[in-house]
Amino acid sequence: MMEEKIKILLAEDDTNLGMLLKEYLRAKNFDTILCEDGEIAYETFLNQPFDICILDVMMPKKDGFTLAKEIRQINSEIPIIFLTAKSMKEDVLEGLKLGADDYMSKPFSMEELLLRIEAVLRRSTGLKPEDEQEIFKIGKLTFNSKKQILFDGEEDQKLTTKESELLKLLCMNVNKVLERNYALKNIWADDNYFNARSMDVYITKLRKHLKKDPTVEIINVHGKGYKLIL
Repeated sequence: MMEEKIKILLAEDDTNLGMLLKEYLRAKNFDTILCEDGEIAYETFLNQPFDICILDVMMPKKDGFTLAKEIRQINSEIPIIFLTAKSMKEDVLEGLKLGADDYMSKPFSMEELLLRIEAVLRRSTGLKPEDEQEIFKIGKLTFNSKKQILFDGEEDQKLTTKESELLKLLCMNVNKVLERNYALKNIWADDNYFNARSMDVYITKLRKHLKKDPTVEIINVHGKGYKLIL
């Protein structure tokens, strides 16, 4: 039985950018429909179901904000990510008032957009990663992410929710770089400065918990994030 693809409504009037985004998202296994203006996007939304909308703010015939209001009248729950060439505070506030799930200012990387989409889908629709592993072996330690317990063979160490969520992401990316922005979006829902500092504190706490096995370490990868080394 084939797994049903996540369906994206992409409204972008810049033809080159729109085609690039569509091809990239399709390559990442998203069923992506590209519309070149707000009116076409609205008609398309009326005629078929979607899981998430990515809307350019500045579009001819119908701008992204107007389109979002009309979409929300039909489906109040569907996640919406706004794209804009402007990073004006007023635009951000307007988008948030309309219930935007996320907001990206151009230019942005395709990889960053993908991370935002995945995070928004998890938060907004309850979509879970395919791998719902709960028990992880970390050297001689055992981590139960559901119970938030780290066991060293002798005693249980109860972790906080944030510690547990962060350690689970590290375990799911073991020996690979866990990107800072990805972790922040998944756990804190925002990659601002204060949340980034908070994550550094939790990394320090996790290092202390993992000291019971000296072969295990969490290293900093400059400019990128962290890596759990086993």
